[in-house]
Order: sequence, then C-alpha cells, then structure tokens
Amino acid sequence: MSTPLRVAVVGSGPAGIYASDLLLKSDVDVEVDILEKMPTPFGLIRYGVAPDHPRIKGIVRSLHNVMNKDGIRFLGNIEVGRDITVEELRDYYDAIIFATGATADRALGVPGEDLKGNYGAGEFVGFYDGNPNFERDWDLSAESVAVVGVGNVSLDVSRILAKTADELLVTEIPNNVYEALKKNRAKEVHVFGRRGPAQAKYTPKELKELDESPTIEVVVDPEDIDYDEASESARREAKSTDLVCQTLESYAMREPQDAPHKIFIHFFQQPVEILGEDDHVTAIKTERTELDGTGNVTGTGEYTEWPVGAVYRAVGYRPQDVDGVPFDSKRSVIPNDGGHVLADVDGAKLPGLYTTGWIKRGPVGLIGNTKSDAKDTTTMLLADWKAGELDEAAQRDPEAIVKLLEDRGISVTTWEGWGRLDAAERAAGEEVGRERIKIVEWDEMVKHAGPQAGE
Repeated sequence: MSTPLRVAVVGSGPAGIYASDLLLKSDVDVEVDILEKMPTPFGLIRYGVAPDHPRIKGIVRSLHNVMNKDGIRFLGNIEVGRDITVEELRDYYDAIIFATGATADRALGVPGEDLKGNYGAGEFVGFYDGNPNFERDWDLSAESVAVVGVGNVSLDVSRILAKTADELLVTEIPNNVYEALKKNRAKEVHVFGRRGPAQAKYTPKELKELDESPTIEVVVDPEDIDYDEASESARREAKSTDLVCQTLESYAMREPQDAPHKIFIHFFQQPVEILGEDDHVTAIKTERTELDGTGNVTGTGEYTEWPVGAVYRAVGYRPQDVDGVPFDSKRSVIPNDGGHVLADVDGAKLPGLYTTGWIKRGPVGLIGNTKSDAKDTTTMLLADWKAGELDEAAQRDPEAIVKLLEDRGISVTTWEGWGRLDAAERAAGEEVGRERIKIVEWDEMVKHAGPQAGE
C-alpha cells in the first residue's frame, strides 16, 4: 500500500516503545504516535524502578534511541478515555495498540487491610520515585515494618526502608523524598513469603546486592532453608533459582553482624490478618506453612503475631481498565488472542485494536517477555494491514489530532519538551553535585515539556 499505516500506541513504557520500534523496522511505511497520560515518557522505568538501581535505569538509554527515530512522535499529558475517546482515536489512526501496563497494587485479601499504615508497594514506589499521582510525604515513624512478598519489588521497598537518607541522596530522589527519609525510624524490616527459598521470585543479582550497604544486615533463619522434591528439581532446572537459593543459604549461615538496620527474610509464613488499634496497624499475623512435595505449601496451624507499625504489600501490580476497551476483571487484562483485542474473553476480534505488555498478559515477566509480546502483537497488526483487514482512518493529517487536543485545552507535551524537562532536572542536580533531581509537580513538568512560544 502507498498510504502510510498510522498507529497510535497508548502507553510509553517499554512495552509501547518496543512495539513502536518493531513497527518502524518492518517493511511497511508506518507513522507511530505514542500517547501517554503522564507528561513524561518511559512509564515504570521512570516511576517504578528504585532510584539506587542505575544499572536498570540504563534501559532508558536504549528506549531513548528508539524515541529519537523519525516516524515516532510522543504526545504526552493525554489520558485516553478522558481527554479523547477510543472511538475518536479511530478517526485518526488505522490501528491502536494498548500498552498501558499495571500500576495498581493487588490486595492480600486478609482482614485488617483497611487499617492506616497498610500500604501497597506501588504507592510507596510512586512516592520515592516522585510520581505526581502519589503522596508527597510519607509516614516513616514505624521502627518495625512488614513487607509481604518475595519478588524484586519487595527487595526495592525493603532496601529503601533500610537505607539511610544520605545514602540515597546521590540518586535522583526528589528533595521532598530525601526530607521524608531523613525522618525514617525503621530499624527492622520483616519480609514474609508463604513458600520456600526455591519459590522466591528474586533475581540473583538484586538479592545479592541487598546488603551491600554497610548499614544493612540481611538475616535468614536456617530453619527456613528447606526444599522438597519439586524445589530441588527447580534448582537443577534453572541456574537463577539455584543462585537465589545459594545466596539465601549464605545469609542463613553467616555470623551475626552489627549493622544498625536489619532485613529479616521469613519463609513459610502466610499472612492471615493485619492487626491494629485505633485504626492503625500494630502487628501482622502469619501462619506457618510447610512444603507438600510439589513446591506448594499447606498450613500447619501454628500462628505468630509480629509487632509492626506498617505493612507494605508487594504481591504484584494490577492493570487497570481503559474506558472504551473491553476488560477481563478476573484476570485484570484486556481480553486478547495474543495480540488482537477481543470483545470479551471468548469473543470476536475488534478490528484495529491490539494490546501488548502487562495489560495483555498480566504483570509478570521481565524485559525479554515484553519484547516477545511486542513482536507477537505487531506481527498480527502488520499482517492485518497487508491483508486489507483494517479500515483506513478518515483523517490522515498527523497534525489534526494535536489540533483537536489543543482545542480542548490540553497542553500536549512532546519529545522535544521532554528534552527540556530532562535538561532542567539535570541542571538542578548539577548545582548540588547530583546527576539529576526529579521535578515532581505535574504542572511544573508540563511547563517544561509542553508547548513553548514559537513552536
């Protein structure tokens, strides 16, 4: 076809950017607009990665290279479903890919979750990463806290709670986060997992780095180092699982240290209730579990109450629906067949609508999974275009969508605007010897990244 394929990608995290890159690398003439509800690009890479993990944030460099390509345009500060409907987008694009990710926290489903001091890990991550949708201040008065979950997010939350504010000052944390962390009174962080070491979802490097700080000691009870037949098999089949187990064993075997902050990793402890007084968390109650031979666990009827002043749930993120797009509330994903959006779980394809990333498969997997997801989705989309199965959008002028949004009073942020915002954050950091200091106020970000005089 001589007419360029116009695609809107909703979401500017890795999933959306990888899909955009694959479209540009295809043998089809493609124009891609990435629509993002935040004023800035990069999604959870900017707002979901701990600030003391610059190695992971290096992913931004590769994403930046993609966003610099001709054929990709970034349009930020636009919420699809509020500022513009999905049906309206169909007038401007031949196809739409939803890559909106997952930012909401899953609940534990136990009594006491309504108590003050019970937080979703994502809420805390949003706070310390300077996400303008989350709190600016944080109550860090608890000397003992619980973190539920044994994945990398729980490692991040535990480490931030255990480190000193001055250790984190060299990172890009906003000033309000630094001031809050200076008041942090946490001395003990208790991490709870309902199964054993071989079932932990840590990655080896992140687990090994957990107590590299001289202020942190990681403690594992030797009695929690237990494996059944399925656990041993998991260690043999996956090097990463074996390395995680080896690191946990090393924590369990070493002599006690004198670090002022301790992270206790408790396996075989299933939270059953959050306890409180005067509407505030005072303890978490767990049931001891044991392996059943298959890698799963059963309860033993032995209960423990752990005095804590706060509970952080790190048991997974939950995607949220997009107004105007079908949503499977049981699985918290857009119904799909691997790429096409379906009318419902068992329904027909909705022509021109596609999905990728966590909103497609759920919040599991790493960058490699996200890339393969994007490949599957874009392959389907391109095949549909070549087969003539997509209705061509009526409006072909790329500037028409921008004019529509501006006429509605929306200050659309751009890739060039991101460059200005990025420079302002780096300049603020340079003044005090830091790489950058994040700007956290929404309007301030739009002021830098939005329309400028003369553009």
